[in-house]
Amino acid sequence: MLLFAKAAFEAGLEFGFGSEFAYAEMIPYGMPAAVLFGAGAPIAATLADRLSRETMLATFFFGVGLSAVAASLTSSPLGLGIALAAIGLFASIYHPVGIAMLVEGGGNVGSRLGVNGVWGNFGVAGAPLLAGLAIANADWRMAFAGPGIASLILGTVYLARLRGRADSSLATAESGDPSADRMGDGWQRSLIAVGLVTLAGGFVFGAITFLIPRLFEVRLMGLSDDSALTGIFAALIFGIASFSQIGVGRLLDRGSAKRVLMTVGAGQPLLLVWMATGTDASLLAAALLAMAFIFGQVPISDVIVARTVPDRLRPRILSLKFLLNLSVGAMTLPLVAWMGKEGGGFEAMWMLLALASIAVVLAAAILPTQPSRLRGSE
Repeated sequence: MLLFAKAAFEAGLEFGFGSEFAYAEMIPYGMPAAVLFGAGAPIAATLADRLSRETMLATFFFGVGLSAVAASLTSSPLGLGIALAAIGLFASIYHPVGIAMLVEGGGNVGSRLGVNGVWGNFGVAGAPLLAGLAIANADWRMAFAGPGIASLILGTVYLARLRGRADSSLATAESGDPSADRMGDGWQRSLIAVGLVTLAGGFVFGAITFLIPRLFEVRLMGLSDDSALTGIFAALIFGIASFSQIGVGRLLDRGSAKRVLMTVGAGQPLLLVWMATGTDASLLAAALLAMAFIFGQVPISDVIVARTVPDRLRPRILSLKFLLNLSVGAMTLPLVAWMGKEGGGFEAMWMLLALASIAVVLAAAILPTQPSRLRGSE
């Protein structure tokens, strides 16, 4: 989906839009994909219950791959928009189904989620890089065709590895164990905490990832006024900070989610306030630490869900969590734009983010000291 952000301008030129309006004219054709990416998650969770998680994940690989190849073959903006919408719909399968599969069987759930999160961030960072290379060496169509073919290959490999294996989801569903649908102790408070973390995280993450590149252009003048270099600084901050998810995941495997969440939550407001006033090297240090705490928060709520919600119900809870996160994240850009028009500078925006991040501390206070660990979640 993120390939479109880089390829939209070139596609617009080919479809006959002038260079001045090509990007703006193409952006609306990508909006249905963003909507379906979130709205499709509950549908994917329901289908996973009726079919199997393995079947749905295979559908994800082949659906995204075929849709991306179709995008590379379109001859009109409408055709591209339809292909992008299909990508968004099939991509919505991953979070509720893939994360639920990732935490099956217990063990070091936190570590697995942390490593998975780092790979996810590499995907986000790699999309504009791959698209840029494809456009420079071929055209925008190759930006979709290459990853689409790669997804089809991965789907084929995934199906080959499934052969001969029992369907773990089906085996669980047919076990007849009455405890399979039993929620963990304190589940109400745990899910309220997850909701608060999702709301705050979606808002802060959505805003800060959009604002940091521009903030660096304005506040790193003592180091460089080259927009390319400040963009590299932003990419390095995001890339290095994302590894905090692995450390947080290991802490979650060893101790209480409440203590880890309280620590991560308490650090965010302080670091965001520091970012509001920092410049040059001070800003880079503040940004790196702040993003480490923000990225580190990502696996915590999924671990809480794994410890509190039985396996059968996890895809549904994760789909609602993902939908809530995307919905809140989508609200951040209009708010940031409105604050900018009303004269709110970076200081005001960062103070607002610091206030929003306090909700994470509140979530940690609500969370039970140690949510009960369900059978199979260890």
